[in-house]
Amino acid sequence: MESKVPAATNTLRVLRFLATRRGPVSAASIGAALELPRSTVYHLLAVMIDEGFVTHLPEERLYGLGIAAFELSSAWVRQDPMARLGAPLLRALVDAVGENAHLALLHARDVVYVVEERAPGRPSLVTDVGVRIPAHLTASGRSMLADLPAAQVRALYPNRDAFSSRWEHTVVTSPSRLRAELDRTRARGWAVEEGDVTPEFASVAVAAHDHRGLPVAGIALTFLSHRVDEDRRRDLVAHLRQTADALSTRLHGGPRAS
Repeated sequence: MESKVPAATNTLRVLRFLATRRGPVSAASIGAALELPRSTVYHLLAVMIDEGFVTHLPEERLYGLGIAAFELSSAWVRQDPMARLGAPLLRALVDAVGENAHLALLHARDVVYVVEERAPGRPSLVTDVGVRIPAHLTASGRSMLADLPAAQVRALYPNRDAFSSRWEHTVVTSPSRLRAELDRTRARGWAVEEGDVTPEFASVAVAAHDHRGLPVAGIALTFLSHRVDEDRRRDLVAHLRQTADALSTRLHGGPRAS
């Protein structure tokens, strides 16, 4: 649908483009990438420079993100909107299924847990809010990695050195083994972790997506492996899908295509 406020839309597109670059870029690069007229690009950049969202490097004729963009990022961390959006959904999920649940974000090659909801009478887990674990080990991490572009996964895991050696329970120890695991995840439709983090514990997970269809969070349920058979796991996944779709909608994304 065509934007009713094209200037606002284009401003956000420029900011998002700058955020994906490794360094400052030229106005011509911005215009070419976003298919915007030269005059429009310079007008938008001038306004964003005045407001502090873009910095101009006149000697190099390049443009980069300004301090105001950093302040927005810091505010996001302070307000923790993902946790606020996800917490009530996880509480409802745990009430419905009676298993431990958590919500994690992908940060480089780690997942960071931002919401943890414990079910009454269930064993304690090694995860907790703020804990970081290598993404390739976890169901929540695998659910997000499986939905990333292949080139991005290769950049994150270029060789065996990218895989942590202190987790002795996993078989996912190389790029080829990770690719195979992510292929299985996509074919299955959800992610699985079986004792990779903690022996005797398993997890199933589904990713939530933003408006671009990219994975922004992984929602997982964790349980003792021997207590949950395949039929029960499929039931848990059905509940996970509903929760992930609800979070995607809250994030202005859409429900995951079936």
